[in-house]
Amino acid sequence: MRIVGLTGSIGMGKSTTSAFFREAGIPVYDADAAVHRLYSGAAVPLIEAAFPGTTADGTVDRVRLGAAVLGDGAAMKTLEAIIHPLVGQTQARFRQACGARGDRLIVLDIPLLFETGGNSRVDVVAVVSAGAAAQRSRVLARPGMTAEKLDAILARQMPDAEKRRRAHVVLDTSRDFASARRQVAAFIRAFAADGESRHA
Repeated sequence: MRIVGLTGSIGMGKSTTSAFFREAGIPVYDADAAVHRLYSGAAVPLIEAAFPGTTADGTVDRVRLGAAVLGDGAAMKTLEAIIHPLVGQTQARFRQACGARGDRLIVLDIPLLFETGGNSRVDVVAVVSAGAAAQRSRVLARPGMTAEKLDAILARQMPDAEKRRRAHVVLDTSRDFASARRQVAAFIRAFAADGESRHA
């Protein structure tokens, strides 16, 4: 089984790109979705203990939690120390299930792949990128997003230029969906062919 680490900064089109891999029949692990599930499951009591008043009715209030940690490096480290091990467990279960099914290729969609050292546990890193102007316009169009919030998020993420430099492949989403879908299809073909050549 070969493992693709898919990453990209906020607003670059990573979720759309993940969807194209799923369309092609490739199993995709979504780290953000795993966090969402943890925020109404195993992480709730741990987060409430660390950040009192940020949960209600058995779920994490993301707005309150965001207010408690954004821009506070120590608080963010505390939150990451709670969440990252739990996410790691869900990712391990995904890998095991894919291995048991005999999947040849899987994708791990992880926003902070480089920042958490996850790139060392995959065979190839694909970075989704669209350029800074497209990124800002996409993110600032989201409900409740402000320039200050975006800057705080970007401060936690490795700069796009550095991600592109460290990637094996860059998937450009600055054009239309059809272009991005074609790039994903070409990547899958090339990666599958490379895997076959290694086993020839």
